[in-house]
Amino acid sequence: MSSFLKQPRAVWAVAFACVIAFMGIGLVDPILKEIAVKLDATPSQVSLLFTSYMAIMGISMLVTGVVSSRIGPKRTLLAGLVLIIVFAGLAGLSGSVGAVIGFRAGWGLGNALFVATALSTIVSSSRGSVAQAIILFEAALGLGIASGPLIGGLLGEQSWRGPFFGVSALMTIALVATALFLPATPPQGRRTSLADPFRALRHPALLLLALVAIFYNLGFFTLLAAGPFALPTYGIMQIGWTFFGWGVLLALTSVWVAPLLQRWFGTLPTLTVVLGLFALDLAAMAVYAEHEPVVTAGIVVGGAFIGITNSLVTEAVMGAARVERPVASAAYSFVRFTGGALGPFVALKLAEHVGLHAPFWFGAVAVAIGVVIVALGTPTIRRALHDAMPAHGSEAEAEAELVGDLA
Repeated sequence: MSSFLKQPRAVWAVAFACVIAFMGIGLVDPILKEIAVKLDATPSQVSLLFTSYMAIMGISMLVTGVVSSRIGPKRTLLAGLVLIIVFAGLAGLSGSVGAVIGFRAGWGLGNALFVATALSTIVSSSRGSVAQAIILFEAALGLGIASGPLIGGLLGEQSWRGPFFGVSALMTIALVATALFLPATPPQGRRTSLADPFRALRHPALLLLALVAIFYNLGFFTLLAAGPFALPTYGIMQIGWTFFGWGVLLALTSVWVAPLLQRWFGTLPTLTVVLGLFALDLAAMAVYAEHEPVVTAGIVVGGAFIGITNSLVTEAVMGAARVERPVASAAYSFVRFTGGALGPFVALKLAEHVGLHAPFWFGAVAVAIGVVIVALGTPTIRRALHDAMPAHGSEAEAEAELVGDLA
Protein backbone atom coordinates (compact mmCIF):
# COMPACT_ATOMS: atom_id res chain seq x y z
CA MET A 1 0.00 0.00 0.00
CA SER A 2 2.91 2.38 0.71
CA SER A 3 4.18 2.02 -2.87
CA PHE A 4 0.63 2.51 -4.13
CA LEU A 5 0.40 5.85 -2.29
CA LYS A 6 3.85 7.04 -3.37
CA GLN A 7 2.75 8.46 -6.70
CA PRO A 8 4.19 11.45 -8.61
CA ARG A 9 2.52 14.80 -7.96
CA ALA A 10 1.20 14.76 -11.51
CA VAL A 11 -0.81 11.59 -10.77
CA TRP A 12 -2.36 13.10 -7.64
CA ALA A 13 -3.19 16.32 -9.49
CA VAL A 14 -5.04 14.39 -12.21
CA ALA A 15 -6.70 12.12 -9.63
CA PHE A 16 -7.96 15.19 -7.70
CA ALA A 17 -9.39 16.60 -10.92
CA CYS A 18 -11.07 13.21 -11.52
CA VAL A 19 -12.83 13.47 -8.17
CA ILE A 20 -14.21 16.91 -9.03
CA ALA A 21 -15.11 15.85 -12.58
CA PHE A 22 -17.20 12.91 -11.40
CA MET A 23 -18.97 15.05 -8.82
CA GLY A 24 -20.93 16.37 -11.78
CA ILE A 25 -22.85 13.11 -12.21
CA GLY A 26 -24.91 13.49 -9.03
CA LEU A 27 -24.26 17.10 -8.14
CA VAL A 28 -27.62 18.41 -9.39
CA ASP A 29 -29.80 15.67 -7.87
CA PRO A 30 -30.45 17.47 -4.55
CA ILE A 31 -31.23 20.80 -6.25
CA LEU A 32 -33.53 19.68 -9.08
CA LYS A 33 -36.71 20.77 -7.27
CA GLU A 34 -35.19 24.12 -6.29
CA ILE A 35 -34.15 24.80 -9.90
CA ALA A 36 -37.69 23.99 -11.06
CA VAL A 37 -39.14 26.48 -8.58
CA LYS A 38 -36.64 29.28 -9.17
CA LEU A 39 -36.63 29.00 -12.96
CA ASP A 40 -40.32 28.12 -13.38
CA ALA A 41 -39.56 24.80 -15.07
CA THR A 42 -41.41 21.49 -15.23
CA PRO A 43 -39.90 18.32 -13.72
CA SER A 44 -39.31 16.85 -17.18
CA GLN A 45 -37.41 19.98 -18.24
CA VAL A 46 -35.27 19.88 -15.12
CA SER A 47 -34.49 16.18 -15.64
CA LEU A 48 -32.73 17.13 -18.88
CA LEU A 49 -29.88 18.54 -16.79
CA PHE A 50 -28.88 14.96 -16.04
CA THR A 51 -29.68 13.56 -19.49
CA SER A 52 -27.90 16.27 -21.50
CA TYR A 53 -24.77 15.93 -19.37
CA MET A 54 -24.51 12.14 -19.67
CA ALA A 55 -25.55 11.91 -23.34
CA ILE A 56 -23.11 14.56 -24.57
CA MET A 57 -20.37 13.13 -22.39
CA GLY A 58 -20.90 9.66 -23.87
CA ILE A 59 -21.03 10.81 -27.49
CA SER A 60 -18.05 13.13 -27.03
CA MET A 61 -15.94 10.19 -25.90
CA LEU A 62 -15.64 9.33 -29.60
CA VAL A 63 -13.54 12.44 -30.31
CA THR A 64 -11.22 12.28 -27.32
CA GLY A 65 -8.73 9.98 -29.03
CA VAL A 66 -8.71 12.20 -32.12
CA VAL A 67 -8.03 15.32 -30.06
CA SER A 68 -5.42 13.68 -27.83
CA SER A 69 -3.50 12.22 -30.77
CA ARG A 70 -3.23 15.69 -32.32
CA ILE A 71 -2.51 18.00 -29.40
CA GLY A 72 -1.20 15.55 -26.78
CA PRO A 73 -2.73 14.22 -23.52
CA LYS A 74 -1.75 17.19 -21.34
CA ARG A 75 -3.33 19.79 -23.62
CA THR A 76 -6.42 17.60 -23.94
CA LEU A 77 -6.72 17.37 -20.15
CA LEU A 78 -6.30 21.13 -19.76
CA ALA A 79 -8.85 21.84 -22.52
CA GLY A 80 -11.38 19.63 -20.76
CA LEU A 81 -10.77 21.33 -17.42
CA VAL A 82 -11.19 24.80 -18.96
CA LEU A 83 -14.51 23.77 -20.54
CA ILE A 84 -15.79 22.43 -17.20
CA ILE A 85 -14.78 25.64 -15.39
CA VAL A 86 -16.44 27.86 -18.00
CA PHE A 87 -19.68 25.92 -18.47
CA ALA A 88 -20.19 25.19 -14.76
CA GLY A 89 -19.76 28.89 -14.03
CA LEU A 90 -22.14 29.87 -16.85
CA ALA A 91 -24.73 27.38 -15.57
CA GLY A 92 -24.57 29.10 -12.19
CA LEU A 93 -25.19 32.47 -13.87
CA SER A 94 -28.10 31.24 -16.01
CA GLY A 95 -31.54 32.80 -15.88
CA SER A 96 -33.51 30.05 -17.64
CA VAL A 97 -33.70 26.28 -17.44
CA GLY A 98 -32.88 26.01 -21.15
CA ALA A 99 -29.60 27.80 -20.59
CA VAL A 100 -28.70 25.54 -17.66
CA ILE A 101 -29.47 22.46 -19.78
CA GLY A 102 -27.25 23.74 -22.58
CA PHE A 103 -24.39 24.62 -20.28
CA ARG A 104 -24.66 21.20 -18.61
CA ALA A 105 -24.17 19.67 -22.06
CA GLY A 106 -21.03 21.79 -22.51
CA TRP A 107 -19.90 20.61 -19.09
CA GLY A 108 -20.34 17.03 -20.34
CA LEU A 109 -18.12 17.79 -23.35
CA GLY A 110 -15.38 19.05 -21.05
CA ASN A 111 -15.74 16.00 -18.83
CA ALA A 112 -15.41 13.71 -21.85
CA LEU A 113 -12.14 15.31 -22.96
CA PHE A 114 -10.79 15.12 -19.44
CA VAL A 115 -12.01 11.73 -18.19
CA ALA A 116 -11.08 9.54 -21.17
CA THR A 117 -7.60 11.06 -21.31
CA ALA A 118 -7.18 11.03 -17.51
CA LEU A 119 -7.35 7.23 -17.30
CA SER A 120 -4.56 6.70 -19.84
CA THR A 121 -2.54 9.55 -18.28
CA ILE A 122 -2.71 8.04 -14.79
CA VAL A 123 -1.79 4.61 -16.18
CA SER A 124 1.27 5.96 -18.03
CA SER A 125 2.43 8.37 -15.27
CA SER A 126 1.94 6.28 -12.15
CA ARG A 127 4.40 4.05 -10.33
CA GLY A 128 3.52 0.39 -10.03
CA SER A 129 1.27 -1.84 -12.10
CA VAL A 130 -1.50 -0.97 -14.52
CA ALA A 131 -3.91 -2.59 -12.08
CA GLN A 132 -2.87 -0.21 -9.27
CA ALA A 133 -3.23 2.80 -11.56
CA ILE A 134 -6.73 1.76 -12.59
CA ILE A 135 -7.67 1.18 -8.95
CA LEU A 136 -6.57 4.76 -8.21
CA PHE A 137 -8.68 6.05 -11.10
CA GLU A 138 -11.76 4.09 -10.02
CA ALA A 139 -11.30 5.24 -6.41
CA ALA A 140 -11.27 8.87 -7.59
CA LEU A 141 -14.36 8.12 -9.67
CA GLY A 142 -16.15 6.63 -6.66
CA LEU A 143 -15.25 9.48 -4.32
CA GLY A 144 -16.41 12.02 -6.90
CA ILE A 145 -19.73 10.29 -7.47
CA ALA A 146 -20.18 9.84 -3.71
CA SER A 147 -19.44 13.41 -2.73
CA GLY A 148 -21.38 14.98 -5.60
CA PRO A 149 -24.86 14.66 -4.02
CA LEU A 150 -23.49 15.68 -0.61
CA ILE A 151 -21.70 18.76 -1.93
CA GLY A 152 -24.71 19.57 -4.09
CA GLY A 153 -27.00 19.41 -1.08
CA LEU A 154 -24.76 21.48 1.20
CA LEU A 155 -24.17 24.23 -1.35
CA GLY A 156 -27.70 23.96 -2.72
CA GLU A 157 -29.17 24.81 0.68
CA GLN A 158 -27.64 28.26 0.25
CA SER A 159 -28.62 28.70 -3.41
CA TRP A 160 -29.23 26.42 -6.37
CA ARG A 161 -26.37 28.27 -8.07
CA GLY A 162 -23.91 27.28 -5.33
CA PRO A 163 -23.01 23.77 -6.60
CA PHE A 164 -22.16 25.11 -10.05
CA PHE A 165 -19.91 27.85 -8.69
CA GLY A 166 -18.33 25.37 -6.27
CA VAL A 167 -17.32 22.97 -9.05
CA SER A 168 -15.97 25.84 -11.14
CA ALA A 169 -13.78 27.00 -8.23
CA LEU A 170 -12.49 23.50 -7.38
CA MET A 171 -11.72 22.76 -11.03
CA THR A 172 -9.70 25.96 -11.22
CA ILE A 173 -7.45 24.57 -8.48
CA ALA A 174 -7.20 21.27 -10.37
CA LEU A 175 -6.35 23.14 -13.58
CA VAL A 176 -3.45 24.99 -11.94
CA ALA A 177 -2.12 21.80 -10.29
CA THR A 178 -2.30 19.80 -13.53
CA ALA A 179 -0.64 22.57 -15.53
CA LEU A 180 2.21 22.82 -13.01
CA PHE A 181 2.87 19.18 -12.14
CA LEU A 182 2.03 17.15 -15.26
CA PRO A 183 5.01 17.06 -17.65
CA ALA A 184 4.47 18.07 -21.26
CA THR A 185 3.07 15.15 -23.24
CA PRO A 186 3.40 15.76 -26.97
CA PRO A 187 1.37 13.64 -29.41
CA GLN A 188 2.82 10.17 -29.78
CA GLY A 189 2.31 7.52 -32.43
CA ARG A 190 -0.10 7.79 -35.29
CA ARG A 191 -3.03 10.17 -35.36
CA THR A 192 -6.33 8.51 -34.61
CA SER A 193 -9.62 9.10 -36.40
CA LEU A 194 -13.28 9.19 -35.42
CA ALA A 195 -13.63 5.66 -36.74
CA ASP A 196 -10.96 4.20 -34.45
CA PRO A 197 -13.19 3.61 -31.39
CA PHE A 198 -15.65 1.73 -33.59
CA ARG A 199 -12.81 -0.27 -35.15
CA ALA A 200 -11.64 -1.11 -31.63
CA LEU A 201 -15.06 -2.60 -30.92
CA ARG A 202 -14.44 -5.10 -33.73
CA HIS A 203 -12.25 -7.00 -31.29
CA PRO A 204 -14.65 -9.65 -29.97
CA ALA A 205 -13.41 -9.48 -26.38
CA LEU A 206 -13.61 -5.68 -26.24
CA LEU A 207 -17.09 -5.76 -27.79
CA LEU A 208 -18.27 -8.29 -25.21
CA LEU A 209 -16.89 -6.18 -22.36
CA ALA A 210 -18.54 -3.08 -23.86
CA LEU A 211 -21.89 -4.89 -23.94
CA VAL A 212 -21.41 -5.90 -20.31
CA ALA A 213 -20.67 -2.25 -19.52
CA ILE A 214 -23.90 -1.12 -21.22
CA PHE A 215 -26.09 -3.50 -19.25
CA TYR A 216 -24.50 -3.11 -15.84
CA ASN A 217 -24.52 0.67 -16.26
CA LEU A 218 -28.23 0.53 -17.00
CA GLY A 219 -28.58 -1.01 -13.55
CA PHE A 220 -26.01 1.38 -12.07
CA PHE A 221 -27.71 4.58 -13.22
CA THR A 222 -31.21 3.21 -12.69
CA LEU A 223 -30.29 2.87 -9.02
CA LEU A 224 -29.02 6.47 -9.01
CA ALA A 225 -32.11 7.88 -10.72
CA ALA A 226 -34.88 5.82 -9.13
CA GLY A 227 -33.39 5.53 -5.64
CA PRO A 228 -34.34 9.04 -4.44
CA PHE A 229 -37.93 8.64 -5.66
CA ALA A 230 -38.25 5.45 -3.59
CA LEU A 231 -37.39 7.48 -0.47
CA PRO A 232 -40.34 9.91 -0.35
CA THR A 233 -39.93 10.90 3.31
CA TYR A 234 -36.20 11.64 2.99
CA GLY A 235 -35.02 15.23 2.79
CA ILE A 236 -32.27 16.58 0.58
CA MET A 237 -29.46 15.87 3.01
CA GLN A 238 -30.80 12.42 3.96
CA ILE A 239 -30.66 11.41 0.30
CA GLY A 240 -27.24 13.01 0.02
CA TRP A 241 -25.91 11.02 2.97
CA THR A 242 -27.43 7.80 1.60
CA PHE A 243 -25.64 8.18 -1.71
CA PHE A 244 -22.50 9.35 0.03
CA GLY A 245 -22.44 6.00 1.85
CA TRP A 246 -23.07 4.25 -1.46
CA GLY A 247 -20.14 6.03 -3.11
CA VAL A 248 -17.72 5.52 -0.23
CA LEU A 249 -18.42 1.78 -0.33
CA LEU A 250 -17.93 1.90 -4.10
CA ALA A 251 -14.52 3.52 -3.69
CA LEU A 252 -13.37 1.21 -0.89
CA THR A 253 -14.31 -1.96 -2.74
CA SER A 254 -12.60 -0.69 -5.90
CA VAL A 255 -9.34 -0.16 -4.04
CA TRP A 256 -9.20 -3.05 -1.56
CA VAL A 257 -11.85 -5.71 -2.20
CA ALA A 258 -11.67 -6.04 -6.00
CA PRO A 259 -7.92 -6.87 -6.07
CA LEU A 260 -8.33 -9.48 -3.33
CA LEU A 261 -11.23 -11.21 -5.06
CA GLN A 262 -9.38 -11.04 -8.36
CA ARG A 263 -6.30 -12.66 -6.82
CA TRP A 264 -8.27 -15.39 -5.08
CA PHE A 265 -10.82 -16.32 -7.74
CA GLY A 266 -9.81 -14.65 -11.02
CA THR A 267 -11.39 -11.72 -12.83
CA LEU A 268 -14.12 -13.38 -14.86
CA PRO A 269 -15.48 -15.74 -12.16
CA THR A 270 -15.55 -12.82 -9.71
CA LEU A 271 -17.26 -10.57 -12.24
CA THR A 272 -19.96 -13.17 -12.93
CA VAL A 273 -20.79 -13.65 -9.24
CA VAL A 274 -20.69 -9.95 -8.32
CA LEU A 275 -22.96 -8.97 -11.22
CA GLY A 276 -25.36 -11.72 -10.16
CA LEU A 277 -25.44 -10.34 -6.62
CA PHE A 278 -26.06 -6.83 -7.97
CA ALA A 279 -29.01 -8.13 -9.99
CA LEU A 280 -30.42 -9.76 -6.84
CA ASP A 281 -29.91 -6.51 -4.92
CA LEU A 282 -31.96 -4.59 -7.50
CA ALA A 283 -34.61 -7.32 -7.49
CA ALA A 284 -34.92 -7.06 -3.69
CA MET A 285 -35.36 -3.29 -4.04
CA ALA A 286 -38.10 -3.94 -6.60
CA VAL A 287 -39.96 -6.33 -4.29
CA TYR A 288 -39.67 -3.97 -1.30
CA ALA A 289 -39.84 -0.67 -3.19
CA GLU A 290 -42.27 0.77 -0.64
CA HIS A 291 -40.04 -0.04 2.35
CA GLU A 292 -37.54 2.77 2.77
CA PRO A 293 -35.07 0.88 5.04
CA VAL A 294 -34.75 -1.89 2.44
CA VAL A 295 -34.29 0.61 -0.39
CA THR A 296 -31.67 2.51 1.62
CA ALA A 297 -29.75 -0.68 2.38
CA GLY A 298 -30.04 -1.77 -1.24
CA ILE A 299 -28.59 1.53 -2.46
CA VAL A 300 -25.61 1.45 -0.08
CA VAL A 301 -24.83 -2.25 -0.63
CA GLY A 302 -25.15 -1.72 -4.37
CA GLY A 303 -22.11 0.54 -4.14
CA ALA A 304 -19.95 -2.49 -3.27
CA PHE A 305 -21.09 -4.46 -6.30
CA ILE A 306 -20.63 -1.48 -8.63
CA GLY A 307 -17.19 -0.69 -7.21
CA ILE A 308 -15.90 -4.21 -7.79
CA THR A 309 -17.45 -4.39 -11.26
CA ASN A 310 -16.09 -1.00 -12.33
CA SER A 311 -12.56 -1.94 -11.34
CA LEU A 312 -12.56 -5.38 -12.94
CA VAL A 313 -14.24 -4.40 -16.22
CA THR A 314 -12.09 -1.28 -16.70
CA GLU A 315 -8.90 -3.27 -16.14
CA ALA A 316 -10.04 -5.98 -18.56
CA VAL A 317 -10.89 -3.40 -21.22
CA MET A 318 -7.37 -1.96 -21.11
CA GLY A 319 -5.94 -5.37 -22.01
CA ALA A 320 -8.64 -6.87 -24.22
CA ALA A 321 -7.70 -5.28 -27.55
CA ARG A 322 -4.37 -4.38 -29.09
CA VAL A 323 -5.17 -0.71 -29.68
CA GLU A 324 -3.86 2.51 -28.17
CA ARG A 325 -5.04 3.07 -24.63
CA PRO A 326 -6.83 6.37 -25.42
CA VAL A 327 -8.75 4.62 -28.21
CA ALA A 328 -9.75 1.69 -26.01
CA SER A 329 -10.70 4.10 -23.23
CA ALA A 330 -12.79 6.23 -25.62
CA ALA A 331 -14.65 3.21 -27.02
CA TYR A 332 -15.39 1.80 -23.57
CA SER A 333 -16.37 5.15 -22.07
CA PHE A 334 -18.67 5.87 -25.02
CA VAL A 335 -20.79 2.79 -24.41
CA ARG A 336 -20.49 3.15 -20.63
CA PHE A 337 -21.91 6.66 -20.42
CA THR A 338 -24.35 6.27 -23.30
CA GLY A 339 -25.88 3.41 -21.34
CA GLY A 340 -25.87 5.64 -18.28
CA ALA A 341 -27.78 8.35 -20.13
CA LEU A 342 -30.49 5.93 -21.26
CA GLY A 343 -30.99 4.27 -17.87
CA PRO A 344 -32.49 7.19 -15.90
CA PHE A 345 -34.87 8.17 -18.71
CA VAL A 346 -36.24 4.65 -19.15
CA ALA A 347 -36.37 4.07 -15.40
CA LEU A 348 -38.35 7.22 -14.65
CA LYS A 349 -40.74 6.58 -17.52
CA LEU A 350 -41.43 3.12 -16.09
CA ALA A 351 -41.96 4.65 -12.65
CA GLU A 352 -44.50 7.11 -14.08
CA HIS A 353 -46.50 4.56 -16.09
CA VAL A 354 -46.08 1.27 -14.20
CA GLY A 355 -45.10 1.96 -10.61
CA LEU A 356 -42.22 2.57 -8.23
CA HIS A 357 -41.06 -1.05 -8.36
CA ALA A 358 -40.69 -1.13 -12.18
CA PRO A 359 -37.36 0.76 -12.47
CA PHE A 360 -35.64 -1.70 -10.16
CA TRP A 361 -36.98 -4.69 -12.10
CA PHE A 362 -35.69 -3.02 -15.26
CA GLY A 363 -32.26 -2.60 -13.68
CA ALA A 364 -32.22 -6.18 -12.36
CA VAL A 365 -33.03 -7.63 -15.78
CA ALA A 366 -30.40 -5.45 -17.47
CA VAL A 367 -27.67 -6.55 -15.05
CA ALA A 368 -28.79 -10.19 -15.40
CA ILE A 369 -28.25 -9.89 -19.16
CA GLY A 370 -24.74 -8.68 -18.35
CA VAL A 371 -24.19 -11.86 -16.29
CA VAL A 372 -25.22 -13.99 -19.26
CA ILE A 373 -22.84 -12.12 -21.58
CA VAL A 374 -19.90 -12.62 -19.20
CA ALA A 375 -20.71 -16.32 -18.78
CA LEU A 376 -21.03 -16.98 -22.51
CA GLY A 377 -18.11 -14.74 -23.46
CA THR A 378 -15.60 -15.97 -20.87
CA PRO A 379 -13.58 -18.15 -23.32
CA THR A 380 -13.26 -15.30 -25.83
CA ILE A 381 -12.31 -12.69 -23.23
CA ARG A 382 -9.82 -14.95 -21.45
CA ARG A 383 -8.17 -15.90 -24.74
CA ALA A 384 -7.79 -12.24 -25.75
CA LEU A 385 -6.25 -11.32 -22.41
CA HIS A 386 -3.75 -14.18 -22.58
CA ASP A 387 -2.87 -13.47 -26.22
CA ALA A 388 -2.17 -9.77 -25.56
CA MET A 389 1.51 -9.26 -26.32
CA PRO A 390 3.36 -6.86 -23.98
CA ALA A 391 5.09 -3.80 -25.35
CA HIS A 392 8.60 -2.91 -24.19
CA GLY A 393 10.17 -1.48 -21.05
CA SER A 394 8.52 -1.00 -17.68
CA GLU A 395 5.10 -0.55 -19.24
CA ALA A 396 5.48 -3.98 -20.81
CA GLU A 397 6.05 -5.49 -17.39
CA ALA A 398 2.95 -3.71 -16.07
CA GLU A 399 0.85 -5.06 -18.91
CA ALA A 400 2.26 -8.54 -18.42
CA GLU A 401 1.27 -8.34 -14.76
CA LEU A 402 -2.21 -7.25 -15.80
CA VAL A 403 -2.61 -10.27 -18.05
CA GLY A 404 -1.38 -12.51 -15.24
CA ASP A 405 -3.88 -11.01 -12.80
CA LEU A 406 -6.68 -11.66 -15.27
CA ALA A 407 -5.89 -15.36 -15.61
